[in-house]
Amino acid sequence: MDDILIRRATESDLPTLGRLGALLMQTHYAFDQQRFMAPGANAAAGYARFLRSQLTQQDVIVFVAERAGHVAGYVYAGLEPRSWEELREAAGFIHDVAVEESSRRTGIASALVEAAIEWFRAREAPRVILWTAEPNAAALRLFSRLGFRRTMIEMTRELLQGE
Repeated sequence: MDDILIRRATESDLPTLGRLGALLMQTHYAFDQQRFMAPGANAAAGYARFLRSQLTQQDVIVFVAERAGHVAGYVYAGLEPRSWEELREAAGFIHDVAVEESSRRTGIASALVEAAIEWFRAREAPRVILWTAEPNAAALRLFSRLGFRRTMIEMTRELLQGE
């Protein structure tokens, strides 16, 4: 873990973040093509544009993990207010955790999640919430190991395909 540097993302990281975001999209789309967005040919550029829009938001953080001088993963997280719709109080929400395939199982995802948690703690968020795809067994193990517990199950019913 000593060779991993966690830092705030910068504009110069966006091409790599876009590529990692596109990988995240591809992974989820492979889990369920009806539920998740199709990555499309310009997914990396689109994701980079989206994350660029988040870099300057006051209640959002994007951290990257550098390993051997290059970005190997990122976490995108933000503070969320109380939600009557979701029946929950204010919380920190981890939206994305993505690590390049060659750097998985090296502690990078754990370090990124912990960095986001510390950022939330410094802002007095009372809890941290995240979602993960049901078939993503590795992510479920990781998040459980980091102290997360299951609280909700999302269920989806398609309406545009012959009921």
